[in-house]
Amino acid sequence: MRFSPLVACLLAAGPAWAQSPPFPQIERGRYLAAVGDCTACHTGPAGPAFAGGLALNTPFGTIYSSNITPDRKTGIGAWSEDDFWRALHDGKRRDGSQLYPAMPYPWTTHVTREDSDAIFAYLRTLPAVERPKPANDLFPPLNLRVSVDAWNLLYFKPEIFAPDPQQSEAWNRGAYIVTGLGHCGACHTRLNMLGAAEDSHPLQGNTLDGWYAPDIAGKPPSGPGAWTDDETVAYLQTGRNDRALATGPMADVVMHSTQHMTPADLRAISVYLHALPNAAPTPSAPAADAKRHAAGMALYQDNCAACHGAQGNGATQLIPSLIGDGAVTGADPITVLRAILHGATGNHTSFAPSDPAMPAFDWKLSDAEVAAVATYVRTSWGNQASAVDASAARALREKLHTAGDD
Repeated sequence: MRFSPLVACLLAAGPAWAQSPPFPQIERGRYLAAVGDCTACHTGPAGPAFAGGLALNTPFGTIYSSNITPDRKTGIGAWSEDDFWRALHDGKRRDGSQLYPAMPYPWTTHVTREDSDAIFAYLRTLPAVERPKPANDLFPPLNLRVSVDAWNLLYFKPEIFAPDPQQSEAWNRGAYIVTGLGHCGACHTRLNMLGAAEDSHPLQGNTLDGWYAPDIAGKPPSGPGAWTDDETVAYLQTGRNDRALATGPMADVVMHSTQHMTPADLRAISVYLHALPNAAPTPSAPAADAKRHAAGMALYQDNCAACHGAQGNGATQLIPSLIGDGAVTGADPITVLRAILHGATGNHTSFAPSDPAMPAFDWKLSDAEVAAVATYVRTSWGNQASAVDASAARALREKLHTAGDD
């Protein structure tokens, strides 16, 4: 039997067409890839998206993110659904060797197989980009992947998320996102000396790569836990609310991930976080000495009050209030010091297209003056955080200068 060239072509392509994932699965995968913020880590500074090459700084050296486009040589084009599932669930590469936990498999292990397959289906639709991954630069013996096997024995257990029948649908959905694909604990949970999350302090704040990710668990009197569900949804959707402005790594999370999530999922995140136990209460911080407080007040009035207000109230949806801000009152003052020294820039989203920004003051204020202002905002208007020493401002100034961030 003879066929026209067009029919013959279609018949020859039949098996490939039959293997093409259905459109609803692809679109679900697109959404889940946004929930997981895959773009942020798997896109290098020069792009293109998902082609990897981003340097991830760790206390043990530098790890470069992988190319997850469907290129067969340098990406995941030769992978199967099973290969991708093992990466998310078991932390294994296609050849069976161990991934480093910079890939957040301690969290993605909770993702269901259905969701894993959907993400893989979406990634298969991306343009294939041939871009080899730079070699990692890790201290021995961590440069040997087999060393991670011992780490896994201590800190990793493959486990799919199981809904709690005693909790609401919203709570379970929020738990699935926060503890799974959203991997919020990768930044907001304190790490031990070997880089493993301290499960005894989930989501209760952590210093990471020069920023402080604040406590987001429970309902403490200040910080994100004190927000209403509506305020949390607004922050995750727009990068701002009446109490805070997303900057630094969190601004990227909002831009690439949370702004694309449904309001129902954002509210579920809030429901789950608010249901967590609060961190153990900390003793009240000692009041700053009168001389430092007076110096900080004068500097604040001269340099900060025009925008943040004399009482630290800020401006609705534009300039964050300094009262009860988790970054201001956090256990580590590094974020507020960074904002004073280096300035801060918010993000833009489809819901809030402007980019709020704060200027840098490193050119104007000495280390002692930066510390005085930071101490003033951390101890005024009901804020109860520790005072800041000039040595902390000096150390951060030098770090930012060395990194070329000034």
